[in-house]
Amino acid sequence: MQKLNDSILVGDTLTTLKKVPDNTFDVGVTSPPYNKQENKKGWLVKNVVYDTARDTKTEEEYQENQIAVLNELFRTTKAGGSFFYNHKTRWERGVMLHPISWLAKTDWTIRQEIIWDRGIAANIRGWRFWQVEERIYWLYKPKGDKKIGEELESRHALLTSVWRMPPERNNTHPAPFPLTLPTRCIYSILGSTKGKLVVDPYLGHGTTAVAAALLGHHFFGIDISPQYVKEAKQRVKNKDKERAIVETEMAKHKVTMTFKERKEKGKFVGKHRVAKKKT
Repeated sequence: MQKLNDSILVGDTLTTLKKVPDNTFDVGVTSPPYNKQENKKGWLVKNVVYDTARDTKTEEEYQENQIAVLNELFRTTKAGGSFFYNHKTRWERGVMLHPISWLAKTDWTIRQEIIWDRGIAANIRGWRFWQVEERIYWLYKPKGDKKIGEELESRHALLTSVWRMPPERNNTHPAPFPLTLPTRCIYSILGSTKGKLVVDPYLGHGTTAVAAALLGHHFFGIDISPQYVKEAKQRVKNKDKERAIVETEMAKHKVTMTFKERKEKGKFVGKHRVAKKKT
């Protein structure tokens, strides 16, 4: 296989990942096509159409494919590495199709479910309350017997498990996530380190690659659309035009005093703090 660092390839995700060596990636972020069934009625579904891919698999085929892709990502991610998987809950004839259904069948440890509050509705009918959220699953590859992994630095953990970010609007891809999203994922895990390898197996217009590059890391992306790959490569070349977005997100990762520092200095650390014994 050709070099992986700073590469964006045209190809089928599963087929391409099978060619990647074990323990290659440090962290990854992606949002796959959601199998929304383009052949179903409704203007919103039929107008969200990709350049090459089609969301017309049976649900069984879709989930089997996602499990296989995620297991390949597990194999190719280093021990102690993380992968962030963005998906939404869907409904088929009134039955909820939840991502946890297939994520629980993969080799990954599900470390956390994060709510992405998009602020706008993805469905506009009245069958249920308007769905303005999607899910981001923080998946973890254990290192040895450490199922939970290392703690996040306080400056990252303080951002909470609800991420309020509007979707990207000025993008010809039908379902892009904002640059802020992969920036937060990558920066929270890798911090100030540089030169790690970030993967996005459904790269689209290259948002994850741009975030990785602006944070000082290498990237590896796959997309089945030659047009999207072409546009993603151009976007990476012009990445400095988007630097301000990344810097704005990084500025949110700050804390004046950590829990440990507050405790050491005798500051307030919560009403349930154990009182000191009297001597």
